[in-house]
Amino acid sequence: MLLAITSSTLMISMFTYKTYLSWTKCSLSLMLISFLSVTMLYQSTLSFYTPNMMFMCDQLSSTLTTLTIWISALMMIASTKIFNSSINTKAFTLNLLLLTLILLMCFNLSNFISFYIMFESSLIPTLIMILGWGYQPERLQAGMYLMLYTIVASLPLLLTLMILLNMNGTVSMILPYSSIQIFTNPILLLWWMMSILAFLVKLPIYLFHLWLPKAHVEAPIAGSMVLAGLLLKLGGYGMLRMSYLYPSLIFKLSPMMNSIALWGGVITSFICLRQSDIKSLIAYSSIGHMALVIMGISLLSNWGWQGALVMMISHGLSSSCLFVLANMTYESTHTRSMFLTKGLLSLFPAISLWWFILSIINMAAPPSINLFAEISLFISAIWSSYYYMIPLGSCSFLAAAYSLYLFTSTNHGSYNQLFNPMTIFPSNIYTLCLLHTLPIFTLIMKPELMNSWF
Repeated sequence: MLLAITSSTLMISMFTYKTYLSWTKCSLSLMLISFLSVTMLYQSTLSFYTPNMMFMCDQLSSTLTTLTIWISALMMIASTKIFNSSINTKAFTLNLLLLTLILLMCFNLSNFISFYIMFESSLIPTLIMILGWGYQPERLQAGMYLMLYTIVASLPLLLTLMILLNMNGTVSMILPYSSIQIFTNPILLLWWMMSILAFLVKLPIYLFHLWLPKAHVEAPIAGSMVLAGLLLKLGGYGMLRMSYLYPSLIFKLSPMMNSIALWGGVITSFICLRQSDIKSLIAYSSIGHMALVIMGISLLSNWGWQGALVMMISHGLSSSCLFVLANMTYESTHTRSMFLTKGLLSLFPAISLWWFILSIINMAAPPSINLFAEISLFISAIWSSYYYMIPLGSCSFLAAAYSLYLFTSTNHGSYNQLFNPMTIFPSNIYTLCLLHTLPIFTLIMKPELMNSWF
């Protein structure tokens, strides 16, 4: 089923591009495939399904594949401004579909070398999207940050994969590996830390996060959606797969990684409270949420792994929708400043309702799957050490604080006199918000579709 849906997505997408169908038909085709891909969430068996030597599928892969197709369809719908202004429409469509195909292959390949190639290949369409359809001239600097952080951090991973291939004769994600005898203990831990650094930078962990707010601020709406919704999930997916190889090394490194990630999440949460740029605030909030994913993966518990996957899905949907709202607000007010964007509640109460819903989802309010993810991750942290509750409690409290700060700053107060109250938000914003939030509130009724994969 997975290969059939993936191949049909490619066929419909390339047919759409080559025959130059309209953007509406392309969006409808992707939405049809995304609705069909929801059936992939149900897996009759939790074991790996390998149709051939190159591809595999389990519930982890199928869940992230569904998220990829869903977000890609919403990216197409959200990019109405590009299609209405006819700014290289065909090139943008082809670039977006190529990125979707690369991500689909990333989540379904059974070989680490092939995964690494697709992992690095995702950088090229993302960079083209930021440089070609970004907003300010600073997008050149943002693209440079994105490229250097990703490439430099991933080189030790390539060396590691070459060593594993030489030792075991394979780099399959499924087959067991022999123990490492070539390094002594301290060097072994340092080597493993450098190996997983590529995934930690992609998540991103604190200290290696500077590329994220720069890329988000300068990217178009589709670029922000794919960064928040999909590319950050590549880091979590890679860490989960690497944890299969040598779980003892991941567990030994967990105190250091979790300390940096969680206290970095606290620091970035305080940064969010001092932000005046809407998109920067949403981008910095992703670092705190992904810190919980790092903690859940490194502790190697059932609760931690299921919470990490659910957090990736919930954050991909909620953060993507927040960027949609921020971009639509920017296109109507022509500013991202919270000091100038005020009074939306008195002008557009329907938009303020969506701002409120997404703000409470961002702070993990019930009945969203964000709450289920945080509960699972908190339980895994308590199992490991009670001291984790200090940074976790701080992150949870500050997440509520900056989410309320984001909502009140943009919606309450009197609107700026320079703002044109006759500005009309595009009508598809309601469809986008509904399709983002619908899975968040419906998957909580059957969470085993996501959390029973291990």
